[in-house]
Amino acid sequence: DGRHNRPYYDLLQEFHRLTGYPVLVNTSFNVRGEPIVCTPEDAYRCFRRTEMDHLVLGSFLLNKTDQPALKDDVDWRSEYQLD
Repeated sequence: DGRHNRPYYDLLQEFHRLTGYPVLVNTSFNVRGEPIVCTPEDAYRCFRRTEMDHLVLGSFLLNKTDQPALKDDVDWRSEYQLD
């Protein structure tokens, strides 16, 4: 029920309504070979450098198309060795 975490409960309910699937899967937040995301800055950087469409940070929903263009960003694939 929604007594403990209402925003998450509402998200699950809406996802179920839209897709017919009553569950979301939580997985590690990183790209293969990179360390797991630990900070909001890590999350934003990973979001910007990958093909994710949206990122939720707290009560904020970020849409990739609304973000400024990346300038002089290093190709993330060259920063870390693959496992």
